[in-house]
Amino acid sequence: MQNILNYSRDELAQWLEEHGIRPFRAKQIFKWIYIRQADTFQEMTDIGKEMQSLLIDNFNIPRLHLETKEKSFDGTEKFLFQLNDENHIESVLIPVKDHFTLCISSQVGCAQNCKFCLTAKGGFKRNLTPAEVISQIRDIRQYLLENNSNNKLANIVFMGMGEPLANYDTIIQALKIMTDADYGLKLSEGKITISTCGLVPEMEKLGSVTNANLAVSLNATDDKTRSMLMPINNRYPLKELLDACKTFKMRPRNKITFEYILIDGINDSEEDAKRLCKMLAPIKAKINLIPFNEHSGTTFKKPSKTKISKFLQILLDGNYTAIIRKSKGNDISAACGQLKAKLIV
Repeated sequence: MQNILNYSRDELAQWLEEHGIRPFRAKQIFKWIYIRQADTFQEMTDIGKEMQSLLIDNFNIPRLHLETKEKSFDGTEKFLFQLNDENHIESVLIPVKDHFTLCISSQVGCAQNCKFCLTAKGGFKRNLTPAEVISQIRDIRQYLLENNSNNKLANIVFMGMGEPLANYDTIIQALKIMTDADYGLKLSEGKITISTCGLVPEMEKLGSVTNANLAVSLNATDDKTRSMLMPINNRYPLKELLDACKTFKMRPRNKITFEYILIDGINDSEEDAKRLCKMLAPIKAKINLIPFNEHSGTTFKKPSKTKISKFLQILLDGNYTAIIRKSKGNDISAACGQLKAKLIV
């Protein structure tokens, strides 16, 4: 039995044609699944019984199993989903004015071993399938409908568990369904952000196939510090990473978002800020400063407010678009991997 969410509309049309069914039926099926949120083929009233039977014999339309959910005082909600093989992934729903942003996972665990990340401590289990990526969005849209939310799910960020570009083919397949403007999830490419620790070859491919936004997890201004924090830097050091950013294909008005986690005494000096200004000068860049989210099992600390403010001011004085990204959901352990860690403990 195949999960139909793994199929793009074109792939489903081809499957139907191979089984003697006119390919336009794929549009009807997609509309039922993604717009009307159907859970069974029997609900698809404009599809004949014979065709329903064929679909029932070959496909299912499963939901993720919600293991647990926590809600913060600021409205942020964190979902822990159990997959069919009993692995777990996390998604975070963040209220932003008149809409929601959803942070989704791309892998079970992560192999990149970034020293500041709790997900890395659990190791890497496997890649998600396109259906498991898509289901996070589809299921949480259904959750919002059931809870009579007046705000829509508008933005998707691949910043949950895993390295999205290490699961490149799945992400590209999921993007086809996410951005199907007629019968899929109807999301704008400009409202989707894909974050990477710096997988250079996949970054180069990504820019040629999508107009989704790119975010690069940078976190240091010299190779020694970055390699200590992020082992990927040993494969793709800063010069190679920044060269790939310079040539990354994107819309004229777009900028690459550089994420910079500020860690006390590691990468938060005024000299670091000045180097950051210099190294990003040739790149269309905006900068998100993220004060380290302290968690058990780490010796890293969040810098003082004074140090954070000084760092930001240097970037602003350098004419960069830069913000301090406010932490949300601190009271529900909304940092990636924390809810899963709490469940396991």
